Amino acid sequence: MIKKLLLLCLLIIISTPVQAQSIIRDTEIEEILSGWFTPIFKANNMDPSQVKIILVQDNSVNAFVAGGSNIFFFTGLIEITDDPGELIAVMAHELGHIAGGHLIRGQEALEQASYESIIGTIIGLGTALATGDAGAAAAGGAAGNSIAQRRFFATSRTFEASADQAALTSMKQAGMDPQGLKTFLEKLQGQELLPANQQSEYVRTHPLTRSRVDTIEAALQKPDVPNAAFPAEWIEEHERVKAKLVGFINPGHVAWKYDDRDQSLAANYARAIADYRQSNIEEALTRIDALIQQEPRNPYFHELKGQMLVDFGRVEQAIPSYQRAIGLKPQAAMIRIPLAHALLQEANGDQRKLNKIIDHLKRAIQQEPRSTRAHRLLATAYGRNGQDALAQLHLAEESLLQRRIKQARIQAQKALDALPKSSSGAIRARDILALLDQIKR
Repeated sequence: MIKKLLLLCLLIIISTPVQAQSIIRDTEIEEILSGWFTPIFKANNMDPSQVKIILVQDNSVNAFVAGGSNIFFFTGLIEITDDPGELIAVMAHELGHIAGGHLIRGQEALEQASYESIIGTIIGLGTALATGDAGAAAAGGAAGNSIAQRRFFATSRTFEASADQAALTSMKQAGMDPQGLKTFLEKLQGQELLPANQQSEYVRTHPLTRSRVDTIEAALQKPDVPNAAFPAEWIEEHERVKAKLVGFINPGHVAWKYDDRDQSLAANYARAIADYRQSNIEEALTRIDALIQQEPRNPYFHELKGQMLVDFGRVEQAIPSYQRAIGLKPQAAMIRIPLAHALLQEANGDQRKLNKIIDHLKRAIQQEPRSTRAHRLLATAYGRNGQDALAQLHLAEESLLQRRIKQARIQAQKALDALPKSSSGAIRARDILALLDQIKR
């Protein structure tokens, strides 16, 4: 449930491990953020469906763009925001880098820093995406040359001021109050006085200067700046996002973050998740049932109950909850995948059930082609269904995403040898083999 062009090139030369960050996939949070950000996407002439919002489980305050329209938000950044406006302003700023072409013009500067002083966090994330591993970032290096760092950040400061202006413009065009850009940066201003190794990742990768804040303050005084309040629904969603994250990431903090007098839905959501994470089985199920009673058509409450039941060893009971969730949210691939997993545990050799599981997973992969879990499950379902060549094809897909090159080549070749030469599966097997040749070169 709670689960780049340049970076991929850099991975070839990286070998020193860094501390891992987990990639979080959560349909509810991704959809909420996308809803808030859509006016900004449109103001930048971007198709919202083409922008990938990626959450990173890390206490650092950071966000960045890499690989085109992949925008990374660290959970630590979300945690310090007070309202949707601050997150929207950060997104507008990051889109300013895309609109300004900084990902292209900044490539040489970043490459230079990477040779002399690799920015470990970014490289680690690039590895996680390249491998398709949802659990961790596995490669990167830091430590190096302060001259290279100064050269990189001098270039970056110019980009930051430009992205600020783009953020102000796009928020104004979208009719959204850009005050959040100022309040967010004010949260970070005190860090400028700290030694570089104690500053947040956001300050280090988005150099902050007094002139930037002064420029933003001056722009906010203009009469054409929107100042309408954000919808009450967005404020509630912001509370739910923060509640969900603290419940999953820091369940022990929930009791003091939400006192007993707080009976808001967000507080009870956090408590239900915290009980689940701390294996308080009956308390967790009682709390999620109460939430479902409040909002029976909320797919994410049914999804959470399904996840709880699976993890509590009650797989058969979990299936109706997942089915209800996907019935309410049919396009949610990240709900369809665990539903298929639960069904697979109950299917045994039933061909009718296996065909239904295969259908679920094929639909999910159309939206989430980088999901190693979906490819592994599909390989298992095809194998149990006697379709060994297709099973081998998806094992090749999984291995390719994980950069297990030798295994990917073996499985793709087996699939190609067994599949009809003009079939879509054989075409894909040839594509995988060609990609592996490119990687080797």
